[in-house]
Amino acid sequence: MLILETIAKIRRYYFVEKRGIKQISRDLNISKNTVRKVIRNDNTKHEYTREHQPMPKLGPYRETLDKLLEDDWQQPRKKRCTAMRLYELLGYQGYDGGYDSIQRYVRRWRQEKGKIKAGTFIPLYFPPGDAYQFDWSHEMVVINGEPRKIKVAHFRLCHSRKFFVVAYFRETQEMVMDAHTKAFRYFGGTCKRGIYDNMSTAVTSVLKGKEREYTPRFIQMCSHYLVKPVACTPGAGWEKGQVEKQVRDIRNWLFKPMPRFSSMEEMNQWLHDRCLQICAERNHPVFKKKTIQQVYGEEQPCLIPVNTEFEGYVERECAVSTTSLIRYNRNHYSVPCSKSGETVTVRGKADEIIVVKDGKQIACHQRCFDREQTIYNPWHYLDVLERKPGALRNGAPFQEWALPSGLKRIQNRLLQLPGGDRQFVEILFAARLHGVDVTDKVCRRALKQGIIQSEVILNLLTRELEGPAIPPVIPPPQLQLKVEPVADCARYDKLRKGGDECSAMN
Repeated sequence: MLILETIAKIRRYYFVEKRGIKQISRDLNISKNTVRKVIRNDNTKHEYTREHQPMPKLGPYRETLDKLLEDDWQQPRKKRCTAMRLYELLGYQGYDGGYDSIQRYVRRWRQEKGKIKAGTFIPLYFPPGDAYQFDWSHEMVVINGEPRKIKVAHFRLCHSRKFFVVAYFRETQEMVMDAHTKAFRYFGGTCKRGIYDNMSTAVTSVLKGKEREYTPRFIQMCSHYLVKPVACTPGAGWEKGQVEKQVRDIRNWLFKPMPRFSSMEEMNQWLHDRCLQICAERNHPVFKKKTIQQVYGEEQPCLIPVNTEFEGYVERECAVSTTSLIRYNRNHYSVPCSKSGETVTVRGKADEIIVVKDGKQIACHQRCFDREQTIYNPWHYLDVLERKPGALRNGAPFQEWALPSGLKRIQNRLLQLPGGDRQFVEILFAARLHGVDVTDKVCRRALKQGIIQSEVILNLLTRELEGPAIPPVIPPPQLQLKVEPVADCARYDKLRKGGDECSAMN
């Protein structure tokens, strides 16, 4: 194939310098037929297109490859096989040709099917307060010295482009609801519509067109905030292109290089501050003379006010084991031992696990995002200690019990004495009844006096709760008697005589 420079030389030599075809052929070391073809054709670019592509190796496998491509075409776009994967599948069936032949064939086949073609889009306009877009992304950070993969929830107001991001360890439904609560608090209101993809935490069934079946809790949340959810067409990410672009931008702005934090709380505070900073510094992509924050200031009055925040949690019925534990999200949490063997309701929040029985909260734990961990509250096992006080020494719930210093020192002293475990259980019952702080105060006072018996400590606690003795009432000087009366029992006899005389007269 002739290069463009050679074609240009042939045309100049012939039309400008009037050289003959034979001389041009000799000077450029190319055939005379090639020179004639360039001169007779006015094209300045010589291309060769093969009318028929022989496929000696692929030919016997074309039917198999077509079948693989047809089946693959029915899959969602993200799940379709690459040309390399199709090459490997043919290799399992005996194909020993090259990969380039498969690649060219797959590209041509998909072009004919309309798989690869230039996309044409229409610019979108959203009025103030009309809609926001939501999406998830997965990022890598270092938390407390350990690399962790986190899930980041992205929100973006479609008109002002003001955005908000918040990170979690999971991508579950309670995280979705908690992210909405924090985002609407950040924006100072909600929009009329929320644009989502077909995430399983919100959508249970994809129906015809834009019709969807949403999960009950997601419908409740949208109803509470007066938001109409709108789900994108599967595989049509451009329908929420703003937040899709935001995912890429936030990854480049905030998560490269990998940031380091001591805790999730510190990271979310940093993300919150950086969102405010970026919105205040960057210009709006449409209203280029204004910053994102300035356009948001104009949009904010159009947002729907939020009067009360939605209580986002997921409920689940759980059985309490004989060790007073419930299992939730691959971890165990303790409940009061009086509920052992019963069924309770567990409400999983983004940061808490709440246990409810008969409509009343009976336990609350900080949520753990590791796996196969057991989170104890030692107070849940106090009733069992009354019958089995010896469990204080080796019971798993009591090994890392963070008691106040006074109670802890009394425990260490009593456990060294015969029957001291039972005495300390009596003190613990008093602490649950009257409060840990006042019991710890009494224990520290007893330690100063060198007293470690439970009876004395409980007596001191009773006196502490009764308060100081009431002082005697002293009247003011003007009401005090100048001459104190002297007791004289003879006066009672006179009164008696007077009473007898009156009785006789009657």
